[in-house]
Amino acid sequence: MSRSREKFQMNKRSKMKPFISSREIQKKDSDLLGETPEKVIEKLPRRISHRIQSLAKNTPGAYAVSYENRKITYGELIQLIKTTMESLIEQGIRPGDRVMIVCENSLALVCLLMALSEMDAWAVIVNARLSERELDHILTHCDPRRVIFTVNVSQDALWHARRHQAESVEIFHVDTVAMSELRDTLPEPVERAGKDQVFAMIYTTGTTGNPKGVMLTHENIGYIAHVTGKLRETTAKDTIYAVLPMSHVFGLSSVVISGFFAGACVALEPRFSVEKVMSVMTKGEITMLFGVPTLFIRMLEQINSPEEKPGFPNLRFIYAGGSPLDPTVKRRVEKTFALSLNNGYGMTETGPTLCQTRPYAPLENCSVGPILPGIESALKSDYSDDPPKDDEGELWVRGPNVMKGYFREPNLTAAVMNHEGWINTGDVVHRDEQGNLTIIGRTKELIIRSGFNVFPPEVEAVINAHPGVSMSAVIGNIIEGDEEIVAFVKPMPNL
Repeated sequence: MSRSREKFQMNKRSKMKPFISSREIQKKDSDLLGETPEKVIEKLPRRISHRIQSLAKNTPGAYAVSYENRKITYGELIQLIKTTMESLIEQGIRPGDRVMIVCENSLALVCLLMALSEMDAWAVIVNARLSERELDHILTHCDPRRVIFTVNVSQDALWHARRHQAESVEIFHVDTVAMSELRDTLPEPVERAGKDQVFAMIYTTGTTGNPKGVMLTHENIGYIAHVTGKLRETTAKDTIYAVLPMSHVFGLSSVVISGFFAGACVALEPRFSVEKVMSVMTKGEITMLFGVPTLFIRMLEQINSPEEKPGFPNLRFIYAGGSPLDPTVKRRVEKTFALSLNNGYGMTETGPTLCQTRPYAPLENCSVGPILPGIESALKSDYSDDPPKDDEGELWVRGPNVMKGYFREPNLTAAVMNHEGWINTGDVVHRDEQGNLTIIGRTKELIIRSGFNVFPPEVEAVINAHPGVSMSAVIGNIIEGDEEIVAFVKPMPNL
């Protein structure tokens, strides 16, 4: 049996300013939602695109999308979606078809997703920056009716389009895309209920193996979009900067679709550039900024002095997700922006959000906050030989956000989901008395050094605390009779 490891205390307890109990958090969440999770599910639109229909009817003049110096209202957006749908029908797309979209963020991508939603077809969303091997593996596995490439916004998409001899197709008033030849495929059965009908399929590798197609239903995506937006208090007055790729479920549901569900304006950005982000933010329209921690690190590197405050006059909310947040980065960002850096956690298979910090209860550490309302959780301790602990273990969850399964991979689905709908996240967490979770590490990334269990994020947190370090990554390396800890470090600029 391995010896109990010493834990870094930086994230052991969640400190809140002011202190708010678990019961008070549940009460505040309930107030923000305005109804029970069961009622939320009951009232979700059967199709994601139906939310755009509702907004187009009730607030047609409100801005929905800002893209390339063009602002589009909800009334205009629904017309563009109808135009896109007509084009897809002309190109032979049927209900139940799988349509692969090789893309970067754009108006065309939004219109394609919503049009496919209206048609009861599946959108297989693939990042154009994938390699030939990765993209072609996904194409073979998902067997799409057509492949659509957003060539006007992405040189990588254009390259893949040329490889597959795709031809240009103009979607009137939207954009020109490229489409592959029509393939003879069998469509999927169309399900009436949103909990059964797939909205999007996103491929994920996890930690090993070939990419797996995660089937996410309209209910999966709609529930996360609605609940996360409500808890952040997103409103129709907000403008959300959407630079995170929609080919990643975080950018898709927690940013873009969540913004639409709140009736907000989504400012689409095809690709991250720190210069572009800084330029857009200083114009003052953006109120909510979402990014991976690296985005904020790059922004900090652009600011000459820790005492210099960026001129983002209307920015009221910042959020880091998609990868672990380092305590040193969190402190630097909060000092520079004079805002709490919110944090969250999830996985592609859960649409993605499982936890997020609450703006009304800011945390001093890097806890990912409490589990979202309506999601059940359990901690299991059979991942190591250490004695079991009530407040620590491998996280299992169940809820309306959990995927339908891996496409055409029943055995892989059964390996992570049981027959009762519980899914194993593969992450070891600590839960404090307020219900906040701190991610300790992944069971598959656990390093056993001289009998001690070591999770890479713990070591990275110590390394990143050095003022000369911008970021680091820690891995284990098997050596004879043991495992050594290896760190890769990126220094701060100008050192």
